[in-house]
Parts: sequence; C-alpha cells; structure tokens
Amino acid sequence: MEPGNGTHISKFLLLGISEDPTLQPFLFGLFLFMYLVTVLGNLLIIVATISDSHLHTPMYFFLANLSFADIGFTSTTVPKMLVNIQTQSKVITYTGCIAQIFFLILFCVLDNFLLAVMAYDRYVAICHPLHYMVIMNHRLCGLLVLACWATTALNSLLETLMALRLSFCTDVEIPHFVCELNQLVLLACSDTFPNVIVMYFAAVLLGGGPFAGILYSYSKIVSSVRAISSTQGKYKAFSTCVSHLSVVSLFYSTLLGVYLSSSVTQNSQSTARASVMYSVVTPMLNPFIYSLRNKDIMGALRRLFRWKP
Repeated sequence: MEPGNGTHISKFLLLGISEDPTLQPFLFGLFLFMYLVTVLGNLLIIVATISDSHLHTPMYFFLANLSFADIGFTSTTVPKMLVNIQTQSKVITYTGCIAQIFFLILFCVLDNFLLAVMAYDRYVAICHPLHYMVIMNHRLCGLLVLACWATTALNSLLETLMALRLSFCTDVEIPHFVCELNQLVLLACSDTFPNVIVMYFAAVLLGGGPFAGILYSYSKIVSSVRAISSTQGKYKAFSTCVSHLSVVSLFYSTLLGVYLSSSVTQNSQSTARASVMYSVVTPMLNPFIYSLRNKDIMGALRRLFRWKP
C-alpha cells in the first residue's frame, strides 16, 4: 500500500512518549503490566457475561461489547510500542500506520457510542422500570450494538481512505507512540483541508452526538430519581448508574485533558503522555470500576472460578 501521489513513503518514525534511553526499561515494564491487566480484566468481564445466565441482561450485554472494544483499542497501540521499545526501533511501516489509524478511530468512536447506548439502557431501567424488558428486548439490543459497529466502521473507513490521499515530504517523524490521524495530517505536504473538514465533522457528529445523548439520558434519570419519595429508593435507583457514570466521567475527562494539553503546550510529546490516560489507563480501569462494587459480576466470577464467598 503506497501513498496516492507516488512519494513512496514506506515508513514513519514513532518518537514515543520519551526519548530518554534510561527510561525505556521502566516504560516497557509499566506498559506491559497495564496491557496485561487491561486484557485480563476485560476478558474476565466478557467470559463472566457469556458463561453466567444471571448476566444475560441488556446492561451486561453492552458491557461485554465495551470490554471487547477496550481490548481492541489497547491492542492497537500498546503491543507495537512494546516491540519498538524492546527492539530499540521507532519504525512503523506505512501500511501498519494506516491500519493503526483505522482501528484507533474504530474502537475509540465505538467506546463513545456504547457509552451512549448504556446511558439509554439506564434511562429506560430507571424511568420506565415496568416496561424495561419489553423496551430493551433482545432484538433492540442487537440492533443497537450492530448500529454502533456499522456506523463506527463506516466512519473509520472513510477517514482512513481520506488519509491515503495524503502525500509526505522528508519529515516522517510522528511525536507520539501511535500513528494518530491528526499527527499524520500535520506531517502531510499535500492539501489537508478535506481531511480536516471530515475530522471535525466526525468529531462533532459522532463525538458530540453520543455525548448529548448521555447528558439527555442522565437529565431524565435525575428528574426521575428526585421524584422518588424515599431516600432508600433514591439511593437504590441511582446506585445502578454509579459505575457507568464513573466510566463516562473518566472517558470524557481524559479526552478533554488531551485536548487542553494539545491546546496549551506546543510540545507534542507532552500531548502523547497525556493521551496515555484515555488510550491505556481508562480501558485498564473500566473492569475494576464495573466489578469491584458490582455483586452480580463478583458473584459470576466466584461461580466461574468456584471461589468461596
């Protein structure tokens, strides 16, 4: 796969989050640990959801898909970074860079959509509890997840195809640990206006749309919870949203942090360090947030491994 204008760029250099050679062993150990924890934690959520009939509900169906997306997201970035650290190489092929861009956009936007779908699920559960199973039937849940995958795949394909038209000069250094579309656009020598338009349009529509849906769902949830007369009833209703709300807050706050970091500082590697939060740390923490205070998940894991309560 070659760039469309015949510049024959065959590789890029990923500068990583630090060029200090003394830090490389520490970074390798740290990211290997976080990656293994992320994959293991999210796999446990998926296996528990599939194997335990108590978790065959819409909420855990969406959670399993979110866990799969988190595994895909971290697997797109961290293994290549670990290989580069271990081999003391910064090289990523042009094809590998384009593939990373496709899957990064796919799984990041998919996370966003799934969080919105999960917010809608909580809205139906709290605001329409008597009709919950009728509204959130298997067919609707399947269609919602399918729509999430289809929309994000089409968007990712469009933005990746747009990246293929870019041409590059001599500068092939990407000040990041991953091939990020924005960084690739900044390196391009050709006209990037169409790419920028598509990127901003996708950010507003596919980023702002689900976020607006989450805000709307929680505004309705808060109104319903406030209408409950007993304090215990309010606590019970809102407690079903705590894990999801924590994940949503973590996801969007880290994205906002990366955006503010890139706006304030001109140091691209500082932005790369900030992006570790949403690309590695958030997927690692999600299983803990959803399982540690969740009796259903913990019960399913105990039954799975025959742990004694």
